[in-house]
Amino acid sequence: MLAADATPVRAPRLSWFKSGLFWRTFLMLGLLTALSMGSWIAMISTVQRGPQVKQTAELVISMVTITHAALAHSAPDLRTELLFELATSEGIRIFSLLPTDDIEPAPDSPLMPEIEALVKEKLGKTTRFSGRVNGISGFWVSFNIDGDEYWLMLERERLSGMSGVQWLGWAGVVGVLSLIGAALISSLVNLPLARLTAAARAIAQGKRPAPLPEKGAQEIIEANRSFNQMVDDLQQVETDRALILAGISHDLRTPLTRMQLEVELAHLSQDAREGMQSDIAQMDAIIGQFLDYAKPTEAASFVPVNISALLDDVARAAERIASLRVRTDIEPDVTVMGNETDLRRVFNNIIENARRYGVTAGTSYTEIDIACHVRTIGGAIGGVRRAVIELEDHGVGVPPAQIEQLLKPFTRLDTARGQANGAGLGLAIVERVVLRHGATLNVRNRDGGGLHIALTMAVV
Repeated sequence: MLAADATPVRAPRLSWFKSGLFWRTFLMLGLLTALSMGSWIAMISTVQRGPQVKQTAELVISMVTITHAALAHSAPDLRTELLFELATSEGIRIFSLLPTDDIEPAPDSPLMPEIEALVKEKLGKTTRFSGRVNGISGFWVSFNIDGDEYWLMLERERLSGMSGVQWLGWAGVVGVLSLIGAALISSLVNLPLARLTAAARAIAQGKRPAPLPEKGAQEIIEANRSFNQMVDDLQQVETDRALILAGISHDLRTPLTRMQLEVELAHLSQDAREGMQSDIAQMDAIIGQFLDYAKPTEAASFVPVNISALLDDVARAAERIASLRVRTDIEPDVTVMGNETDLRRVFNNIIENARRYGVTAGTSYTEIDIACHVRTIGGAIGGVRRAVIELEDHGVGVPPAQIEQLLKPFTRLDTARGQANGAGLGLAIVERVVLRHGATLNVRNRDGGGLHIALTMAVV
């Protein structure tokens, strides 16, 4: 039907981490935190390497030296008791070094070569190291007393720093806390922008948003204050425009009514009278279109509207026009939020546009199909229910390249139709009202000839 399927072109959907400022900010803060943590761990590892090597070597040397001195200066009959005391209180165990001992290499650690070098420098080049002797794990260091060799075994925990698991655990805790902080910071940074976006969207839908809070950073205060002032100014403009429209309607139509009366009373021929009456009616229709186009659609006036009943009523009224043939396929009791008067004007404009320009080929009348159904858009799971209203004629249609021109004000594509009443605002009014209702308008050529208009609205 009329109103071609000028489906709005949507930009390709970006991935979730590119589409939102919150996620961009969050990921940037998270990445910065991860890089900072990695740099910090690398710096700590580098800085503490030398002190850790020296501390470990000194601990081993002091343990061996003290143990050697204690055993060397103790009475032979008291050595057993001394060894037991060292094992229980200090965690130091002494074993004789035998040729049959099963000795495994020292633990493979980045610090081990440096520790061995420092220990051998103090205790002698013959000092041996092992990570396991006779199946017993530990930190084993050999030493000599009067020609006899012994093993001194220390628990590894006493010599090792934080393990990889511990580092990972602490890094995980710090990482989680950092991400929570990043999310909080992102929310605080983006909250004013989100409020501003929501308020701007409300204005685009014809609503009056609540005033934005004038608090926070100075830049946010100034932006919100300017936006609130803009909203007040727009509201004042709307009020003034409504007053001006009312004045225009009265001041222009009063003379037209007087002219109509004078034509009726004047002594004119029938052709002259009908011509003047036609001109007056055309002027009145043009004024009506201008007023309808300029009239705002207030979202505050929206109420639940039984769109099925409204379409039935519009179709019955259209059927009374001799040049129209109307077929309907309307699902009952479909309800949407809107202004019933404005929606009726939308459907009447589409039908009138079809009557003028959508005459079925080879006939003197216009065939119009009106349909309304509730459909789930976005899939059965997670989809949203929308009322899809379709009106189409069986005329010649419009060249595809000119479909977008249909919705522009003061546009009539066929110059031969320029003599028709109106100012080319019929479909422009349709688009304006539809957008104010938060609906979508699609216009395309109908398969088989004619134009097809589809309105998609949220279902109550």
